[in-house]
Amino acid sequence: MNLKATIEFWKKGKWCIAKIPELDFTAQGRSIEEAKKNLIEVINIQFAEMKEMGTFDDYLAECGFVIKDENIEPENEMIGFEKQVLQVA
Repeated sequence: MNLKATIEFWKKGKWCIAKIPELDFTAQGRSIEEAKKNLIEVINIQFAEMKEMGTFDDYLAECGFVIKDENIEPENEMIGFEKQVLQVA
């Protein structure tokens, strides 16, 4: 299956963190590539366990994803992202 999702990459000390916020999956590595590879492994393990438990479709629906043919797609699409400094209080 193909998963269409947003991956966020963060730097934390010597580690790179890869995160799919919509699914609440996170992994780390020493590089962006390693973190992404580890994230894919986490996804595969979690999806396999959910399928075995019979909760896979419900979890995806709860996170806002639908299965279309061999694709897992978000029902809503992120259309922008901004980093800003906001004045508060």
